[in-house]
Amino acid sequence: MSKRVLVAMSGGVDSSAAAYLLQKQGYDVIGAFLRLGEGGHAAEKSKACCTVEDAIDARRVADRLGIPFYSFNYAGNFKRIIDYFVDEYRDGRTPNPCARCNQWIKFDTFHELARDLGAGHVATGHYARIVSGESGPRLARGLDASKDQSYFLASVPYRVLEECLFPVGGLEKSEVRALAAEAGLPVAQKGESQEICFVPNDDYRLVLRKHAPEVLAEGAIVDEEGRRVGTHDGYAGFTVGQRRGLGVAAGEPRYVIRTDRRSNEVVIGPRSSLERDRFRVSEMNWLLPEPPPLPLECTVQIRYRGEPSPCEVTARPDGTLDVRLRDPRFAIAAGQVAAFYDGDVIIGGGWIEPPAP
Repeated sequence: MSKRVLVAMSGGVDSSAAAYLLQKQGYDVIGAFLRLGEGGHAAEKSKACCTVEDAIDARRVADRLGIPFYSFNYAGNFKRIIDYFVDEYRDGRTPNPCARCNQWIKFDTFHELARDLGAGHVATGHYARIVSGESGPRLARGLDASKDQSYFLASVPYRVLEECLFPVGGLEKSEVRALAAEAGLPVAQKGESQEICFVPNDDYRLVLRKHAPEVLAEGAIVDEEGRRVGTHDGYAGFTVGQRRGLGVAAGEPRYVIRTDRRSNEVVIGPRSSLERDRFRVSEMNWLLPEPPPLPLECTVQIRYRGEPSPCEVTARPDGTLDVRLRDPRFAIAAGQVAAFYDGDVIIGGGWIEPPAP
């Protein structure tokens, strides 16, 4: 396979260090930055990725390393992510736009660009690792547990990951910064990207107000018996498991159980109502050469930085999977990723659906 590699450069320290490491290892490195529509116009002082400043930083790093650099405009493609984000909230689900962007846009796009540029690999700054398996490469957690990003890669097709390199996945964050400083990269001390790139000031309601104002109309907050206990300013402004900001006085803490588009209601209840030991998964993506036989015993992670839970996975006639947890978990939110692991190795991932009747 060609030693030429296309590095997805975000302008941050991780992808910049990845480019430097690959250059040290003898790869013919090319840098590329994707301009993703509204993400490219995020507030200058935000902690989002894909800003204009990030593009400038990525080019400065490429210049420092003396590698070719390209910037590509994929604004039209990125509208799909914003539409998905709004539609999920409209339907009372909790979206995961970063995972969808990896699945639908970033990895496929970079692999197409790599082929066009004669590169045999695509590299990113994700904290994940490619390890050898009996029947092919496997995806594993990053060595730095506090930065592990394998969860966000659970829905990326296996055929794509076969060509991926994750140079910083075997390093601690402190080591990555030290390498960037060693190379004299101008982003060595740059802060983390923590916000969704198209959400201004980390307030997703601003996106909903622009694209779907009807989901922010006033309505009723009700308990599980349907009794009105308060008023909300838009059902889509609430997420499953939310406790703060309900404006409802009660003898014990109340949490958002679900939101209802048809009735424009927010349903609240005690914590116990959100403890579940079963859910369904759709769009399952196996990060294996072949799907494993079911039923399957493994662990599942239902949110980023969540603790993995032992579970059993079985097939359903409708093509979805049934996941039964050994112990109940709190606030299993429809719309989030369920990532399945065998130890530190990821088996695959899908999208959480409500439990079947």
